[in-house]
Amino acid sequence: MDKYLIINCDDFGMCHAANTAVFDLLENGGVTSATVMTPCGWAPEALMYAAKHPEFAIGIHLTFTSEWGKYKWRPVSEGANSSLRDESGFMHLHCDTFERDAVVSEVEAEIRAQLALARFYGLEPSHLDNHMGSLYGLESGRDFLDTVYKICAENDLPFRMMRFAPEKQGIPQETVTRLAAAADSFGVPILDHLWEHSWQGPQSDSYENFRDYMLTRFENCPDGIVETYIHPSAECDELKNTSSVWFRRVWEYRLFADPATRAHIEAQGIKLINYRDLARMYKGKKV
Repeated sequence: MDKYLIINCDDFGMCHAANTAVFDLLENGGVTSATVMTPCGWAPEALMYAAKHPEFAIGIHLTFTSEWGKYKWRPVSEGANSSLRDESGFMHLHCDTFERDAVVSEVEAEIRAQLALARFYGLEPSHLDNHMGSLYGLESGRDFLDTVYKICAENDLPFRMMRFAPEKQGIPQETVTRLAAAADSFGVPILDHLWEHSWQGPQSDSYENFRDYMLTRFENCPDGIVETYIHPSAECDELKNTSSVWFRRVWEYRLFADPATRAHIEAQGIKLINYRDLARMYKGKKV
């Protein structure tokens, strides 16, 4: 079986430094797709860029949590959305409180509002995925994927779901099989594997260790359609004052901006694709 890889930039629109990194990676072929966090302050810049560059596969990073201590955002939807907010009025800090408190109708309205905002700026999204896995029910078992799949089917969009449980994530294969089958029932294109990388170990000690860890992972890429996602950003004071592990995002940008990384991936017989390619493959078309 062939190996296909999507490299997605999550958190497009989170800050200007993230945007400049994603612009560079898309334009120079370091990644194959990106997804915009529409509730964030720099989302308009990302969305306007996406509208001007329809050649790139850019989707929406459905956002229901606001995880930083000093940098926060609120729902996009108007009207009833109190279940999507914490006591301060911002989106929930953690997935578990979102899963516990969220009202399904308000989740649906927020997804539609985030999609409408993207289209207002001229983006016709290539796919949907989800910030921090809040919609998957990973904390409590209460997922919102039927709502997601319904909206994906209405808009003919793929979604970041996989057929095989991610390694070392503690998600039972039977759960993944059930959720994948639901996607199939809606006719929503999904992945075979979602390939996450870990920061637990020597790869956190230096850029060189991280680079070698990632290059070795690509040498062991599974067959089928695989996605790995990154959160690239340029180095700046804003990022450093947002996250204590800001260097991870800078290292990811540096690694995928290096042409040697793509050359190494392709040397493994891996074909780089994007989410529009995935949609075509789902319909039996060649890429």
